[in-house]
This record gives sequence, C-alpha cells and structure tokens, in this order.
Amino acid sequence: MDLEIAYGSGPAEQTRLIRTPHGRLEYLRTQELLRRFLPARARVLDVGGGTGVHAGWLAADGHVVHLVDVVAAHVAQAATLPGVTAEVGDARSLGVPDGAFDVVLLLGPLYHLIDGADRARALAEARRVLRPGGVLAAAGISRYLSLLETGAGGTLTASRVAPIREVISTGAYDGHVGFVATHWHTAGELRAEVGAAGFSDVAVFGVEGPAWPALDAAGLGRFGDLVESALRAARIVEQDPLVVETSAHLLAVARWAG
Repeated sequence: MDLEIAYGSGPAEQTRLIRTPHGRLEYLRTQELLRRFLPARARVLDVGGGTGVHAGWLAADGHVVHLVDVVAAHVAQAATLPGVTAEVGDARSLGVPDGAFDVVLLLGPLYHLIDGADRARALAEARRVLRPGGVLAAAGISRYLSLLETGAGGTLTASRVAPIREVISTGAYDGHVGFVATHWHTAGELRAEVGAAGFSDVAVFGVEGPAWPALDAAGLGRFGDLVESALRAARIVEQDPLVVETSAHLLAVARWAG
C-alpha cells in the first residue's frame, strides 16, 4: 500500500505515540535510549521521521535536526517545528552529502521496507551520510508483537493463529492486527542487517520491555500509576537475549567507523 494513502487515511501520525499506553511507553524509552547515545549538539538526520514527533524534542535538546520523509504532509508539518528543517525523500536514496551528519535515525524505514535489499540500501545510505564515528539508531518491530498484543488482549482468534505463526517464522506481517504490511525483525536479524551494512559496535535494545501488554490492558487512565514500574522492567532486560523480543519495538544502535 502507498504510504501517502495509508498514513493519510489512518489515525493521525502525530498522535501515534500518545493514543495508547504502549505508544507512550515507546516514546519515553526511545527518548531515553537516544539521549544515552547521542553526542551533545549533534547534527541529526531523522529519516522517515514522520511529523517530527522525535525531531521536535531533539531540536529542543540542542541538536540540529533535518527530517526526511516520503509523505509530503508529514514533511510540511515537521518543517513548522522550531529548529527542524524537513524535505520529502526516500531512505534508499538520500539527497544529502556524504559525511554530513553525526547521527542518523531510521526509526521507521526498516520495517516499511519489506524487501531485504531495500533495507540494505537504506542502511548503506545512512552509512554514507554519517561522519566517521557517527551514530546510527535503527528501529525494528518485534516478530512477537501481535502474539503478545492479541494474547494479552483476548483477541487471539482462531483466524489469527496462522498469520501470527507466519510473522514469527518469516517476518512477513500481513496487517492482521491493523497497520500496513511490513517486515518484522528478530533481534538477531536486526543486528545482522546493521552489521552487514558496515557498522560496528552493534547493540540491540528492547524498547518497551515485557510490561507493555499489561499497560494496554490497564488503559490510559492508569498509565501514570504503572509507567515507572514498566520502565524499570524494560531497563532490566533491555539486552537480555531471552526476553528482548517481548518488546514491541527493537532499537539497534551502532557506529560507523569510517
């Protein structure tokens, strides 16, 4: 499905990380992880940055942020944020010079690029535009997301068993719990793809941790009471190979040695 159509007809992108408890948890943990690894006052390229949900706070933190997205309406909205510039573009062919950025964020492209060769091209482009020693942060969706979401929410119907088995086995997500067709990763697969693109010191973190389905079950009204406990749980097992994929999202952080 064309992303202009998908994002234009679905819920507003700027509310994606606030309209559900697990979305709010994802936002907080993404902030936390990025702040841990980004250098001070970095030149940040936010590829697939949507309406600027992360670009806005990054600019407020003192970074110089340029956002690229395939959806023109998202770019127009992001360009209104203080300290953020934006342009329409494709993660596989970025219109920016070699070595121009200290940090490249790929917080959406790797799951929207269903073909592995396209993901490899996006990672190669990220490497090209990074300075030597620059930081890459690349997100993936865990293959176990829909299993945990439907199992915890009581919506794991008989008709969903086969597609859930398929996405766990192959990474091919067909839209069975909403959203567009995408590629979902294991932690090992995400680590391997980033490493194969020439990056070093690749570490993969679980973003939301294992408590996110419980937050969704409790509802937005109890988010404030439960979020600190969920954050602590996420931190404890953020790189534990036995449970890292219970997070809804994975975040690979790596460096380009140059």
